[in-house]
Amino acid sequence: MIKRLERTFALSEKGARDLVKGFIACAVHNLTLFVPVSILDLLAADMLRNTLAGRGMLYAVLCVISVALIMISYRCVYKATYFSTYVESGVRRVSLAEKLRKIPLSYFGKKDLADITSTIMADAATLETGLSHWVPELIGAVISTTIAALSIMFFDWRMGLAALWPIPVAILIVVLSRNVQYRLSRRSMDAKMEVADGIQECIETMRDLKSCNAEKQYLKGLFRKIDKVEKRAIISEVGTAVFVVSASFILKMGIGTVALAGSVLLALGEIDVLTLFMYLLIASRLYDPLQSALQNLAAVISLRTNVERMDEILFHPLQEGRPELTNKGYDIAFEDVRFGYGNDEEVLSNVTFTARQGEVTALVGPSGGGKTTVSRLAARFWDPDSGRITVGGMDVTDTDPESLLSLYSIVFQDVTLFDNTIMENIRIGRRDATDEEVIEAGKMAQCLPFVEKLADGWNTMIGENGCELSGGERQRISIARAFLKDSPIILLDEATASLDAENETEIQKALSKLIRNKTVLVIAHRMRTVENADKIVVLSGGHVAEEGSSEELLKRNGIFSHMVALQKESSEWRI
Repeated sequence: MIKRLERTFALSEKGARDLVKGFIACAVHNLTLFVPVSILDLLAADMLRNTLAGRGMLYAVLCVISVALIMISYRCVYKATYFSTYVESGVRRVSLAEKLRKIPLSYFGKKDLADITSTIMADAATLETGLSHWVPELIGAVISTTIAALSIMFFDWRMGLAALWPIPVAILIVVLSRNVQYRLSRRSMDAKMEVADGIQECIETMRDLKSCNAEKQYLKGLFRKIDKVEKRAIISEVGTAVFVVSASFILKMGIGTVALAGSVLLALGEIDVLTLFMYLLIASRLYDPLQSALQNLAAVISLRTNVERMDEILFHPLQEGRPELTNKGYDIAFEDVRFGYGNDEEVLSNVTFTARQGEVTALVGPSGGGKTTVSRLAARFWDPDSGRITVGGMDVTDTDPESLLSLYSIVFQDVTLFDNTIMENIRIGRRDATDEEVIEAGKMAQCLPFVEKLADGWNTMIGENGCELSGGERQRISIARAFLKDSPIILLDEATASLDAENETEIQKALSKLIRNKTVLVIAHRMRTVENADKIVVLSGGHVAEEGSSEELLKRNGIFSHMVALQKESSEWRI
């Protein structure tokens, strides 16, 4: 049962056990609320039989006991809610964070940031509410109602049937609506995700929208998406209410059938007034928790959408492997590698080449040829569909990604910075680096000229994703990280694309020191950047079209030669 609960509600083992405690606590709470009903029935019996005199102390004790039981039951419910809301919610978010840290980066290429953020925040919060209130109260109501049902059937099965027949009918109505509710919930969630994506896109592209006078047109589309969310929410609420209200109506008919059946049996002399009175009291109390339970059942059914979205992360296959590094040297070898991004189109086809230690291997070619994909596969951001990629003879797919990445220093074309100081952004390269080591790496990456102009120097806060800095300054911080990490394999993806000619020259000199005796894989579009590379691999249409030194490729008069000629022609263009 514990494993079933873990999978059904995206729980940890401890969370599933705490949820069971919540079931029991809610059931005990509901059963204790029958105690005042029992006292009232006993009081009515004494009044009808004229045996009330002298029993005041007994009723006082019974009232104190019932109050104590109710207080204890509320305490149980509080503890169950505490474990579900506060303890398990923390475990769930940590579990999501750990999973996101280990799943393949290909997952993030398929998912929108707004979608993932919504899963971590909104879906987790919805589950917290459901698991602290809806689910325990639902199961608690089922348990307590079952116990009460067995009790009243024991006293008189005819009156018991009159009281209990609406319960399975009402539950069946809500249960049979689960597919309808799921579809409504799914469509409502899709509409919310469209709005979240639209809002995020609007914020990220506001500069471009304004520059093109397109913000009003874009906002009209966004408003339509917001209206759709409202419409879907109303439809979803009405769709759920139709079944819940119908089930509640059926449930209320139970009191009428108890009164009718009881009256008939009373007229026939088969039960007495006290029995009828007792069953009327019990029926009024019996349906109370079920009224809430029906609403909770509908809410739990709607949780299926949130759980599925969370399980998509929690049960996503991991990239795993041996934590020990068994490489002998740092040559990167691609052997007949094929790869596609989860669709029918193949990005790489039979790619074979070797980037040797101590050499600079440049990847060039037309856009969309697979250059960036090759570099990402080398660092195991994704795994190839077939073929083999090795580092020093060690198959990267058999190696733990975190262990493998300890061998790499990577400078991406799209720089990601944190809302922190320049010092701490560079220290990402090596967390245990001293301030002096961080500053030295920054100087090597030509950060000093712009850092000296800042009021707080290296301790200047640079804003979200370095919004206070220019593109070239942000790129230099990224290069400084690579200097600080100083790994045996260097991946440079258009590392100097955002720099002016003077800074590019200075950084290239510094990079020349960094790459000595290392395996260097460079992605470049400017041919002059790679003219001195030891080997140039030309990728076109997902396969290796040419391979060799710059001089060799120029003599072949192929793709590389054509690209050089085009860039020379474009460099002579004047406004």
